[in-house]
Amino acid sequence: MSESLPSVPPTQQRKIRIAVVFGGRSSEHAISCVTAGSVLRVLDPERYEVLPIGISTDGRWVLMAGEETAQLAITGGNLPARIDETSGALVTMAADPTARELTVHEPGSVPKALGEVDVVFPLLHGPYGEDGTLQGLLDLAGVAYVGSGVLSSAVSMDKEFMKRLLASAGLPVGPYVAVRRGEWLRNPGGVAAAVAELGFPVFVKPARAGSSMGISKVHGPEELAAAMEVAQQHDPKVIVEAMVRGREIEIGVLAGPGEGPRTSVPAEIKVRGSHEFYDFQAKYLDDSTDIGLPAELTDEQSAELRRLALAAFEALECEGLARVDFFLADEGPDQPARWLVNEVNTMPGFTPTSMFPQMWAASGVSYAQLVDRLISEALSRPTGLR
Repeated sequence: MSESLPSVPPTQQRKIRIAVVFGGRSSEHAISCVTAGSVLRVLDPERYEVLPIGISTDGRWVLMAGEETAQLAITGGNLPARIDETSGALVTMAADPTARELTVHEPGSVPKALGEVDVVFPLLHGPYGEDGTLQGLLDLAGVAYVGSGVLSSAVSMDKEFMKRLLASAGLPVGPYVAVRRGEWLRNPGGVAAAVAELGFPVFVKPARAGSSMGISKVHGPEELAAAMEVAQQHDPKVIVEAMVRGREIEIGVLAGPGEGPRTSVPAEIKVRGSHEFYDFQAKYLDDSTDIGLPAELTDEQSAELRRLALAAFEALECEGLARVDFFLADEGPDQPARWLVNEVNTMPGFTPTSMFPQMWAASGVSYAQLVDRLISEALSRPTGLR
């Protein structure tokens, strides 16, 4: 499935200039750095001129050196250090489609142009990166980038509106309640009553976060307030979802240059030990998760899963890639299990051990091939409205 990258025009016989952007202002800063470290290690130096740009937690863009990017990994169960203004020279990108340039700002020196960028690989997770904000800047600047555009990035990041759009397209989603901060402050009793109608246990989540940050499993009404406080540390808007009894299945969707999206081999997540669900610790820092790859499904279940994944990808107008997470809900004795779409992730975890690359590796696409393919797809698309 790997494909060669578009050639550089004859007048510009040079390497493809790619800015790998990572870090960011969200609570997923460290995970984004880990993802970027993995991608940077497989980019072919014969094909690409790579600009590693880290975004600090206060929003500064920093051009990082090779020795800094070598440390973007989880080591001994510890996440990499956060990016700050000491990590490298500060850079800016103008929202000017006639320039498409990065400018370097070093203390005591006149700002200097770093040159044009052909494509950006935005490896940010969460708000201020995965949610359409960075994509909007790149559209204004007229720079190609990997992944979904502004609208699909924004609605996929916001779990409430993602579920609304999926349901309006006829796709099955589980019961949920969206809670805005003002509503919780004004009428906590009303919110608690609405949550109780879902039936306990429920999961309380930040509406616009990922990597299982800020999620709590709530077993009864007495635990709701504490769970709301934890979720609101990440996002003032919270979504509460009814617990679905059944299996947790994920599948990757990948769009190639000039062709429609296709699906990977699906995988099943099984959490063991003291973890009640697939939380941050189980996902990244210990070995308490078993992965069934491929997931054990009937031919009929697999076909329906693939159909729903492609339908969700298209309903949200995703581009490039997505990981679509499902529940195969247990409907009780003598009832067939039923698929429910849980989430659509437009920039899923992207280390070699993350689910999206693992599923594609099992489908015959290596990690390096996957990275090349996504860059090729980004370069094949026009910038702006499409």
